Amino acid sequence: MTHSLMIEARQDLLTHRHQSALFGAMSSAEPLTALSRWYLYAIHGYFCEVMFTAAWEFVVNFNWKFPGVTSVWALFIYGTSILIVERMYLRLRGRCPLLVRCLIYTLWTYLWEFTTGFILRQFNACPWDYSQFDFDFMGLITLEYAVPWFCGALIVEQFIIRNTLRLRFDKDAEPGEPSGPLALANGHVKTD
Repeated sequence: MTHSLMIEARQDLLTHRHQSALFGAMSSAEPLTALSRWYLYAIHGYFCEVMFTAAWEFVVNFNWKFPGVTSVWALFIYGTSILIVERMYLRLRGRCPLLVRCLIYTLWTYLWEFTTGFILRQFNACPWDYSQFDFDFMGLITLEYAVPWFCGALIVEQFIIRNTLRLRFDKDAEPGEPSGPLALANGHVKTD
């Protein structure tokens, strides 16, 4: 074995030992439950819906009030949908390229939006109606939103899901106090 290979192997071993010690000490920190992740996804979707409708109102009607609106149904719709997209991401991430995954997520979004809209419409509770769009189907979905849904899928996978899956719940931590081996002297937590 050459000298440089021996040094590289030793560095790999030290890195592995350091990571084992570091993460072994974090045994009380557990991944978020599915319900906790659903809640975060629901709040994220709800917020994005309000922001999107405010931006749409500004672009279409030049309304400086930015009135963003949504329905409480959006919490269930987005929370459940993004949790399902999370499952898809975990199964597809090593099997197909990012753009293909985002296309799959976009198709899923259309299916989910149509299904939930159709069910809600049976109770006169569907909060959206795309009938005024050129490429709508039954007023429940519209192709005009394909690009925003695709971009949203990209953001959801790359930022929301990936970071939510990295979050940990430490039941032994004191509120307001940094804890664990990743806590730095200045109170911030190092994640990488």
